[in-house]
Amino acid sequence: MRVQPRQQLLDIWEAIARSSWKNDQWVNGGRFGANSISDAEQLLCLLLPATQIETFNLDRPDQTADRMVHALRRMGTATDIPRIITRILNEYFETYTENDAPVFSGGGYYELYESPGENPPEEIRTPPIVDSYALSITLSLATLGFVRVYRRSVSREDVRAALVQLEAAASIRLSAAMVGLLRSFSVNVFPVDSDEGNRLRTTVNQSRMPNRSVVALLHRELRPTIASFREVLIGSGQTSDLELPDRLFECGWSWSVVRGAPKIETSEKIGDQVVGVGQDKPYLYFTVIALNAVEALVSERTRILGLLNEEQQRLARALQLRCDLTRTYWATIATFGEGGRWPLENIPWRTTDGDQSDYFTLQVTALVVKGLAQIRGSDAELARVGRVLASLAERARVTSRPVDSDPNLGMHYPGIQMALVGSDDVPGSDEKQPLLAWSVPEFAALLLNRAANVAGLINDPDERSRLLDLGDEVWDHLTRRRLNSGDGAGLWDDPSRLFPNLDRPDQRPSWYYTERVVEALVTVASVLDRPPTRNEELAQYAVDFLREAEQIYDRELLKGSAEGGPQLRNVLQLVESTLRRAREILPERPGTAAALAVGILRHLDMLEAARYDSAPEA
Repeated sequence: MRVQPRQQLLDIWEAIARSSWKNDQWVNGGRFGANSISDAEQLLCLLLPATQIETFNLDRPDQTADRMVHALRRMGTATDIPRIITRILNEYFETYTENDAPVFSGGGYYELYESPGENPPEEIRTPPIVDSYALSITLSLATLGFVRVYRRSVSREDVRAALVQLEAAASIRLSAAMVGLLRSFSVNVFPVDSDEGNRLRTTVNQSRMPNRSVVALLHRELRPTIASFREVLIGSGQTSDLELPDRLFECGWSWSVVRGAPKIETSEKIGDQVVGVGQDKPYLYFTVIALNAVEALVSERTRILGLLNEEQQRLARALQLRCDLTRTYWATIATFGEGGRWPLENIPWRTTDGDQSDYFTLQVTALVVKGLAQIRGSDAELARVGRVLASLAERARVTSRPVDSDPNLGMHYPGIQMALVGSDDVPGSDEKQPLLAWSVPEFAALLLNRAANVAGLINDPDERSRLLDLGDEVWDHLTRRRLNSGDGAGLWDDPSRLFPNLDRPDQRPSWYYTERVVEALVTVASVLDRPPTRNEELAQYAVDFLREAEQIYDRELLKGSAEGGPQLRNVLQLVESTLRRAREILPERPGTAAALAVGILRHLDMLEAARYDSAPEA
């Protein structure tokens, strides 16, 4: 790939240190001001690479690479940096705790639905939101992992005390965020002949089957998922109508704790659980970010480091059940039908409330890939998702030339706006408040993440190469959208540099967008760090080369070549060790094994040629 995640992440770290570390203080806020989400995103721009890419570690000062220290040199030495990170993390958890309960409000990210781009009054920016729950899980897990490793190398009592405080605060926020997600899960059940039912049937029916057949087949395909909902015992999302033949449903996460969600009994000291205000209906955006957070909860790293206590493991199991059901549901819906075109491939995706956008298609690709990964989908299925991503890149003018008055450019800025239904109806109040909205301008950064993610799952080398090439093109697009002036230079996002017809946004860094880019680069780094994909045809060539090399080598031994002079013995020893190495790496790296075999054959041929030249003439 042309994308070099190591160098790009180092450049981002330098820009972050320049914009955020001033006068020995961490400066919060950005384009949307300080809030529980933006500040977490700002910190994750440091912590995601530091905790998920081995060479970027900052929690082992004696092993931190000089290049990492150089990128963050404004913050001090290899010893200073983890101490400073400990301090600013403690400040974050303290700032977003009120009355001994973590705060999960959206702050300046909220907009007025009737006045896009306009910030609502301070007093109505308080509802918790799933975005904050999900990011808090990611940040808390990164923090706990950082603490577990860093404290092994700490001897100073004040630093050890700060780490104890940080671990406790991160654990409480993690538990509160998990409870928030459990209470924000939604199962929306509706009649087959309702507007929602008609839209869902139209979306999935790509073969023009009779309506009755579509419903019957949907129920058959979703039967295991429907049956598994009986195991949902705590939190929201419980319903008894799923098995009715005249009902359809969708599941996922709403934007906040849903109205009427029961409180969850827990031994964790998380403070009062808020009264739900969110619409009991899933949103694609919030569903995807919730799934990402849950996957981090049950990841191998979380398990190996032992980041969850016993109660958190119980909550995590309940979330994992919802995660599995949601992945299965959306993968079934998006790939529904027996042969022919998938609903996912009919761009743009239309939701059950009638909204349609290429952005929704991009979000559904994430759900499909998660579902395919769960059942170990075939390369052919993953390749179809890859072609959808390529089509989305072209339609969004990421890989094609923009045209005048292109409606798809709005996905880049100001982004897709979502009404947060229920935010205007506060429990206990007789007065209606302005309806809040949430805008998501992350399309290109998510596209890079999706392309890299699919490339990491697919084994076919040609399809993998196409996806990596697509990732390069998307990265070229993203690099041209970096801010080029002010404190945020080198960070994101200014789409007007690519699309002059779009308004030029505030030139302060958007931590929302920058964190998405960092997340995508971490995914790219993970993909590039995996062993190369195995090509069976190349593997067979390597096997044939090695067989010939071994046969010629054995013949040389039979002729007594090993009893020759020192130079001849050295060559044969080299051949023997190289043969052994080629055999060892053959299963995972057949191309390298073939190259080693060619070198062996060259050495053996030189021996035979030398013997021929030295033979006496008849």
